[in-house]
Amino acid sequence: QLQLVESGGGLVQPGGSLRLSCAASGFTLDGYAIGWFRQAPGKEREGVSYISIGGSIGGSSTNYADSVKGRFTISRDNAKNTVYLQMNSLKPEDTAVYYCAVRRRYGSDWMNLNNYDNWGQGTQVTVSS
Repeated sequence: QLQLVESGGGLVQPGGSLRLSCAASGFTLDGYAIGWFRQAPGKEREGVSYISIGGSIGGSSTNYADSVKGRFTISRDNAKNTVYLQMNSLKPEDTAVYYCAVRRRYGSDWMNLNNYDNWGQGTQVTVSS
């Protein structure tokens, strides 16, 4: 069964850092593009970052939402079958449940949730003093 599991969330003070992991089971990630999304209470789920198919950082293209550019970095480690989201300079507005998913369709922008399947269960990130 194809499954993604997110981990690494937690409580962090503003300005702090976290690294989220998206681990795959039942399939290998290196043949798929992966997106990270988040959903804050009372808000719609939104795209955070995206990494294309590729064997290393140099071999993949990446995209970021304007709100996280310069603070978040997405990467993949195919040997560990995992995609990471390094989050630095965290702000209270980054508080949300973070999800990863496999991109299955390419008819529209990477942020379109309808392009993704195999969503994980999510990991909570709370930025608060």
